[in-house]
Amino acid sequence: MLRSGLGLLAACGASCLYDLGVAVQTLEARLVPVRHSLRPSLLGRLGRSRRWLGGTGLALLGWPLQVVALLLAPLTLVQPALALGLLLLLWLGVRLLGERVGRREIGAVLAIGAGVALMAWAAPGHTSAHAGTLALAAALGTLAIPALAPYLAPGRDRGARLIVVLAAGAAYAWTGVSSKLISDELARGNLPAALAWASATCAMAALGLMSEMTALQRRQATHVAPVVYVVQVVVPVLLAPVLGGEGWGSTPLGGGVVVGSLLMVAAGAAALTGSPAVASLIASPEEVPDRDHSEPLPARLVDD
Repeated sequence: MLRSGLGLLAACGASCLYDLGVAVQTLEARLVPVRHSLRPSLLGRLGRSRRWLGGTGLALLGWPLQVVALLLAPLTLVQPALALGLLLLLWLGVRLLGERVGRREIGAVLAIGAGVALMAWAAPGHTSAHAGTLALAAALGTLAIPALAPYLAPGRDRGARLIVVLAAGAAYAWTGVSSKLISDELARGNLPAALAWASATCAMAALGLMSEMTALQRRQATHVAPVVYVVQVVVPVLLAPVLGGEGWGSTPLGGGVVVGSLLMVAAGAAALTGSPAVASLIASPEEVPDRDHSEPLPARLVDD
């Protein structure tokens, strides 16, 4: 229980760093011309911004904490706990931007908090075992298909924009599973395998980042964030019994409490990321209602 508690604490820290990083990154992503979407030049342009690099640095600091969390607690608990960082964004939206907390926000906070608490109680024990090569290849290969889809068949209609959002979620879900594999190899003392998985995780994370930044260029943040969050939280947990050796059969109600907790966290995350109090931190100014937009744009924003 102590190990799981420490793992939950590490996951919460990782989540806060991830969400703060995304909030900062989004401010810059919307300033890059859309013609750079789904291209390495998008990250190249963003990489010139100190603010975007600062946000990326925050997110990078979160990843080691996530790996530490997976060394201590099961993936079934760690992945839903990554939604806890949204509570920090809600607090910042209220304190810094004067946004109001309504029934939607209160319900979302209660759903996330109760879901994570129930998951901490019901989740299976931690294990450093995982599935064999064929099962891993099949699962990760399947996740890689939607993650790569926008780059294989790019488009700009509404359906293509939705695919980009799903691609970001799928890529982050892939990294959630692979981070578990890194922790397993570290627990076994297999450093070369851990480094190999870390390299693959970095590559997929970069792909997910490019998809997410592209999605935030094309769609409102309130449409992007809920889908990305739900996919990256739900999919790794559903794969945990198959790939991570985390059997749910011995958990309360034969896995029923785990599934119910997961649905609560997913619903709360979707509601909270669509809330004005959170969207005001991750949206461009023109997306947030009732704001004074009279301040002129800096000259560098109209260079293209």
